[in-house]
Amino acid sequence: MRIRDVLNSGQRSISFEFGPPQTDLGMRALLRTVRELAPLEPSFVSVTYGAGGGTRRNTIDAVTRIKHETGIEAMAHVASVGHSRAELRDVLTQLRDAGFENVNLLRGDPPHGQETFHAAPDGFRYGSELVRFVREAGFDFCLTSGAYPEGHLECPTKAEDLINLKQKVDAGLDFLITQLFFDNALYFDFITRARAAGINVPIIPGLMPIRDAGQIQRIAYMCGATIPARLARRLERADTLESAEAVGVAWATEQAIELLERGAPGIHFYTLNKSSATRRIFENLARA
Repeated sequence: MRIRDVLNSGQRSISFEFGPPQTDLGMRALLRTVRELAPLEPSFVSVTYGAGGGTRRNTIDAVTRIKHETGIEAMAHVASVGHSRAELRDVLTQLRDAGFENVNLLRGDPPHGQETFHAAPDGFRYGSELVRFVREAGFDFCLTSGAYPEGHLECPTKAEDLINLKQKVDAGLDFLITQLFFDNALYFDFITRARAAGINVPIIPGLMPIRDAGQIQRIAYMCGATIPARLARRLERADTLESAEAVGVAWATEQAIELLERGAPGIHFYTLNKSSATRRIFENLARA
């Protein structure tokens, strides 16, 4: 199933994102979490990707097991960081031969300890180059990539970031998934600017249910997301993990309701490999 067909049909896409497990125990935990979320009938789930053979292998193993053991459509992330064209072609061939139809293409972040991105020899410097490579190589995947309502951290202006995003879309993307955000006004403003720039593919908003106040502050800082003052005040009053998760569930529920009511094509949940908060949000949506 190609995700673009779901989106083009007008059906809302609900999806979940996981990180690749590092151990056999982690793999079992991931599969358990996916099965716990299966009754919510997601359109797809995705597994993130890191540079290096071990992490790359973990991603492929995870999406393969999810797809074949749970029956849920699984999408692998593929990042160009640290890889040559030949290595990327090998990864994409493995995914195609294993029956995958959807891929999330990303440039990837600089490796830990490296402040700036450097393309591998015979690799790619920009995400648009990776998308064009996949299309020109003849891989018939449904392709997505990231979009940044608050602008990419490495881009000096939002206007320039949109120019770069349009180049990536024009290279052959079918839809986009946004970076996490906590203020829906940022998403709606981004949609307006993207459409004005000629970016017309579906743009799925990405939400991260908060489970830990300190953790979300670190994550937000790393990806350039802002935490609204009203949310920050609620988190300051949450003195336990349980109360912080309750704040996060309530906030993400409010976000999801408004986004869907105002025409978002779906929601992509960054789960941090946990199911409880996401399931509680769905229960809230069902009662809304």
